[in-house]
Amino acid sequence: MRKTIRELAELVGGEVLGDGNFEVEGISSLEEASEQQITFVSHPRFLPRLARSRAGAVIVAKADWGEGRPRIVVPDPYLAYARIAQLFHPPLIPTWGIAEGAYIHPEARIGRGVQIAPTAWVDRAAVIEDRVVLYPGVCVGEESRIGEDSILYPGVVLYPGTQVGRKVVIHAGSVIGSDGFGYARDGSRYVKIPQMGIVRIDDEVEIGANNTIDRASFGVTWIQRGVKTDNLVHIGHNVVVGEDTVLVAQVGIAGSTVVGRRAVLAGQVGVAGHLRIGDGAMIGPKSGVGKDVPEGDIVSGAPAIPHRHWLRMVQALPRLPDLIRRLRSLEKRVAELEKRDHGDEG
Repeated sequence: MRKTIRELAELVGGEVLGDGNFEVEGISSLEEASEQQITFVSHPRFLPRLARSRAGAVIVAKADWGEGRPRIVVPDPYLAYARIAQLFHPPLIPTWGIAEGAYIHPEARIGRGVQIAPTAWVDRAAVIEDRVVLYPGVCVGEESRIGEDSILYPGVVLYPGTQVGRKVVIHAGSVIGSDGFGYARDGSRYVKIPQMGIVRIDDEVEIGANNTIDRASFGVTWIQRGVKTDNLVHIGHNVVVGEDTVLVAQVGIAGSTVVGRRAVLAGQVGVAGHLRIGDGAMIGPKSGVGKDVPEGDIVSGAPAIPHRHWLRMVQALPRLPDLIRRLRSLEKRVAELEKRDHGDEG
């Protein structure tokens, strides 16, 4: 595939500077781009690297960046890069059809253009809508539903009753709808509480590899439209994750917590149960959240506190040994002065 700079600018809503008829055959990084590829620069600190790049064209934020090459000027080069990369690297759709070695229950409903690999399993009353792709080892439980154009990579498991929307991507090894962690204590033993709800995943969600999303005790564990999760994320029973929220690697959310829209939880964040994380909130890496986070707040640390306070605290930590020595010296001098004053009074 080859595209002119003008065609790419139309795709991303950018302004063309230089030769708009210059053709490129792909997109790559500053270091790896060839004379037949386009690259991007999102910050002035990368301009020295652009000067050394072999890229034939460049996406930039300012007109005077990358002079001497055809370029596309856009407010957000990183976003433009994402859209152009999608153009040159569309998802590879396999062409197995319903492969020999896949199990399809007689009462399952299979749409048009569905691709089901060998060793995939589709149970009773499951509904697989048009153009869904099920890779090897995928297990779709009874009465589950998968919407149009969704892709489930190898080893994904949907427990019975799981509902998956359209254009959802679930990466390898993720388990959707396993039992929530619910037990009642009977003396020194635990009695399991049946988990009778389901998991609902709305349209355009992407679930990373080896995620676990628990079914609800009652009702629904709900992952709303556009949510993106990294690898190794755990979502407990009856959690609601709002639209366009991002959960980075190793986030863990305990049961019945509600995360608002457009929130960002950084790597290894742990959230206690029955809390509310407001719309647009941001939680820094390795934070432990034990109370509600208001809309738009930024918090960090364990326990999580306002991010600005946490930054001041972290900056002070390296000085603590010296401050402790100085404090002890001052305490010693005060004690000596008090002893001298008592001696003078005698």
